[in-house]
Amino acid sequence: MSDDATDGDDLGVLRHKREATRYRILVEIAERQPAVSQREIADAIGVTAQAVSEHLGDLAEGGLVDREGRGRYRVTKEGVDRLISQTDELREYLDHVTGDVLGDVEVETALADGAVAEGDRVALSMREGVLHAAAVDGDAADATGGAATAVAVTGAADGADVGVTEFDGVVDYDLGAVTAVVVPAVRDGGSASVDAERLREAAKAADLVVAAGTEALAAVRRIGREPDLRFGTVDAVREAAMRGQNVLLVVVAGELSAHTEPLRETAVAVDVLQATANR
Repeated sequence: MSDDATDGDDLGVLRHKREATRYRILVEIAERQPAVSQREIADAIGVTAQAVSEHLGDLAEGGLVDREGRGRYRVTKEGVDRLISQTDELREYLDHVTGDVLGDVEVETALADGAVAEGDRVALSMREGVLHAAAVDGDAADATGGAATAVAVTGAADGADVGVTEFDGVVDYDLGAVTAVVVPAVRDGGSASVDAERLREAAKAADLVVAAGTEALAAVRRIGREPDLRFGTVDAVREAAMRGQNVLLVVVAGELSAHTEPLRETAVAVDVLQATANR
């Protein structure tokens, strides 16, 4: 047997065609075992049955596959470990491609205002926390008055999502603000301690109402509405405010700093509204 059963860990499954083929063979066996023919594997991965036979011989000799009779194979524990290791390697590589490589391409997603064709120059605007793109023709593209523009990399109908890149200028919009209402923990009075009328007025002025915690949810429901957000609120509050949304954050005591800390590095204004009934 060659050293191929071990050199895959050094070379990586994507760095050697032989290792890539053996990885796919192990996957096919694991998916179909124990009854799987060499022809089935060959057809599935696009190689000859003879090539599959040679690879299976090496895999069996390396302890990665057991032969249980004609047309019957099973991936061993060592083979499963190899699959897991190489799959983790592939996952890390895909994360690198999507995050570090494709992320550098700077393609953003917008909603199309009217029909947009691939290659169109588009004017960008921010509304209700969502980037919008409207196609502008040649002369208009040169006379957008300083508005931010980009180039569409996909076509889209009115209201559909469209990819944009090659940005020129900065989208002009105001950052949102965060108003926080702290709700005592249930042992300290909970939602009953909140002045419902004061909370109701604050909610009317907000684009989004966020409830962070069960007592906070109960407080929002006391004023006859459901919160717009209940989960993942730390990141959601920051993202919404950065996109121009005014957020009412109804938050259980002790959780306020977890929400305001990420905002310290931004220009988003945070105001804590005292809305307990005894104030």
